[in-house]
Amino acid sequence: MNIGIIGIGVYLPTKRMTAEEIANKANLPLDVVKTKMGIIEKPIADKDDHTVQMAIWAAKEAIQQAGIPPKEIDLVIYFGEEHKEYPLWTAGIKIQEEVGATNAWAFDIQLRCGTAILAMKLAKSLMQTDESIRTVLLAGGYRNHDFIDYENERTRFMFNLGAGGGALVLKRDATENLIYEADLITDGTFSEDVVVPIGGTKEPLTPENLMQGYYRLDVTDPEGMKTRLEQKSLDNFIKVIRTSLNKSGFHEKELSYIGMLHMKKSAHDFVLKTFGLKEENSIYLSNYGHIGQIDQILSLKLALEQEKIKDGDVLVLVSAGIGYAWGAITIQWGPQKEVAG
Repeated sequence: MNIGIIGIGVYLPTKRMTAEEIANKANLPLDVVKTKMGIIEKPIADKDDHTVQMAIWAAKEAIQQAGIPPKEIDLVIYFGEEHKEYPLWTAGIKIQEEVGATNAWAFDIQLRCGTAILAMKLAKSLMQTDESIRTVLLAGGYRNHDFIDYENERTRFMFNLGAGGGALVLKRDATENLIYEADLITDGTFSEDVVVPIGGTKEPLTPENLMQGYYRLDVTDPEGMKTRLEQKSLDNFIKVIRTSLNKSGFHEKELSYIGMLHMKKSAHDFVLKTFGLKEENSIYLSNYGHIGQIDQILSLKLALEQEKIKDGDVLVLVSAGIGYAWGAITIQWGPQKEVAG
């Protein structure tokens, strides 16, 4: 049973934050922001760019590209952030209503910035096991830059957070753009290293902790996390890519493109070099920053627009999310071809 991508949608706010603005807010040298952090500019949410609304705009584009009536959609999965219009709210049901998917049912999933990979894996599994699910809409939005305090140097590695929405339409019995196997790793030793410390049941919101800015992201042990995470993260990036390719029946030498999240340039280059790939085999998102779980969809869309992907190419989308989670999924673009031996 073949599951393929028939529609892609991305929404990006027009409002931008430049490297110069980040440098001024964070009291950092401009060269550090541009070169080490790899940020030229990033989209940030304007007053109407709410999390789920951005997912809706991306979803409408994906459905239009797919060329199907919304009533053909059987399932809507929201894979965007929990930071959205309302704190207790099933976003997938709102998306279902707004796009006109009146014959679908909907739910939300969450794995931080790894959720897009999880959503593709989960959608494929559901389509393989439930014959009533033939067409699935995946949609998500992200604007976690709202949680960044640029004066908090403990969160410096998250100064790249931006805003946007992304969506995919998947179809069963597809003949092109086939989705193969995914691999996911989670490591709970990092589960409380990056948190918003208030607003949950442990520390409810109070006027005092709001005034002190505790509603923003913080890192409880920045040096300890860096020491424990740095090499492990790169190793896990490589591992999930290799395992996804292997489970899909492809060789590493067949890999043509890697759609990566935005991270520091040295790490991005390391991943490419490991697989014998060059700069043109990926897109470094220096003009977009890190839009959470939207990065892989954005990278795929940009690569198609820039003709970096051609029919028959094998590509891998790879992600990482605080918690910590790593994930990768293999796709062969274009008309169906036989899987390699």
